[in-house]
Amino acid sequence: MALSQSQSFRKFYYLLMLRSFLIWAFTLTVCLLVIGFPLVILMVTIGALLAVVLQSVLPVSAVLVVAASILSINLLAVIVGAAALTLKGVHPQEVSWLRWLHGEEDPSNTSVYAACPLTCEIKH
Repeated sequence: MALSQSQSFRKFYYLLMLRSFLIWAFTLTVCLLVIGFPLVILMVTIGALLAVVLQSVLPVSAVLVVAASILSINLLAVIVGAAALTLKGVHPQEVSWLRWLHGEEDPSNTSVYAACPLTCEIKH
């Protein structure tokens, strides 16, 4: 009985780690695309220059080599970052700036409606 419970716990733990890894991978990808947009533009510019330089050495596949290397470096960075955060035990639920990921509202912002100065003080 104890063996089956420990195997069940291990499977559950591995599923939680996989879930955490996938959430981190998604979050880091979104951050790279949205927040790191200037970095993406810089990578495209450097990639275009590399493709022009490599065109003399590899006339047929210079663009393919540069594009594949840039994509693989980005993918590797996201996977390594997500794996490092998962293995350190940092869960996405513990990070304060990931409230948007869980659908929680920001408690510091309260809505103020245009009619509020006229109607907020009315007691029924």
